[in-house]
Amino acid sequence: MTIIGIPAGWPADEDAARGVQRELRKRLVLGESGPVPGEGHVTGLDVAYDDERDLVAAAAVVLDARTLEVVEEATAVGRVSFPYVPGLLAFREIPTVLAALGALTADPGLLVCDGYGLAHPRRFGLASHLGVLTGRPSIGVAKNPFTFTYEQPGGARGDFAPLLADGEEVGRALRTQAGVKPVYVSVGHRVSLDNACAHTLLLSPRYRLPETTRHADSLCREALKEAQGAPGSV
Repeated sequence: MTIIGIPAGWPADEDAARGVQRELRKRLVLGESGPVPGEGHVTGLDVAYDDERDLVAAAAVVLDARTLEVVEEATAVGRVSFPYVPGLLAFREIPTVLAALGALTADPGLLVCDGYGLAHPRRFGLASHLGVLTGRPSIGVAKNPFTFTYEQPGGARGDFAPLLADGEEVGRALRTQAGVKPVYVSVGHRVSLDNACAHTLLLSPRYRLPETTRHADSLCREALKEAQGAPGSV
């Protein structure tokens, strides 16, 4: 198994990483509505870590947006490329995620990240970072709240409440299943917030989390287990 190394010139400290965020954020596109919900492909992205071995496994799973059937899947395993710093988590995993995306032959379509986009202290989370680097429309659907305030949405599927940071709506707490705690949706790149929520609901017909996330989560964990058992992984 090939373990992806840290790219040359990759930011090595917080100041350098924040500088990269500032420069890339200038390329963020927020004025597009994005792909039509329920059409084309959607690709779930997720990672799993083994901090003892300094490994991160990434999975990219392409689904048919209409049927939610798996079209293609790919994984990659790499070295963790940055220390754990809240707000800079993208720098720990992006090289490996890009390798998984690059192994796909199908058009990924919309990228669905297990994380944040604009709902981020510097308005540039993983979904935005990947969207800008790839040029693809992207959204973030996170499991847990991060750096914003919000009211609880109503209890019905589809109910939502704004995620607010300094009075700005940076995403929505969205109820994907009645009576189940919400997920936290934010725009990444080249998608409107309304469409980000519409995509999330269509991707979550039975469970709280989108099928994109469920598939990618399972696949990256399998890839990590395989890497842990591979010779030379320690």
